[in-house]
Amino acid sequence: MKQPLFNVEEKVDRLVGRCTHVPDGLSTKTSSKADSIAWRKCFGSVRVPRGVFRFKTHQEADQWLWRMITRPER
Repeated sequence: MKQPLFNVEEKVDRLVGRCTHVPDGLSTKTSSKADSIAWRKCFGSVRVPRGVFRFKTHQEADQWLWRMITRPER
């Protein structure tokens, strides 16, 4: 069995330095309108018509959604 590189039984009293917090990538606090415009230009917007649509089955709704997403631009 390998020996650990540090003493596991030793209690760590203090940390040197500051705690670094990783920003939340899904947070809306750090996003801006310029960022959303840049993303839209880069990837293009999904051209799904807005509104309420009624379908008989989930499969029919999925087929319609994929037809709308993959249709060519005008």
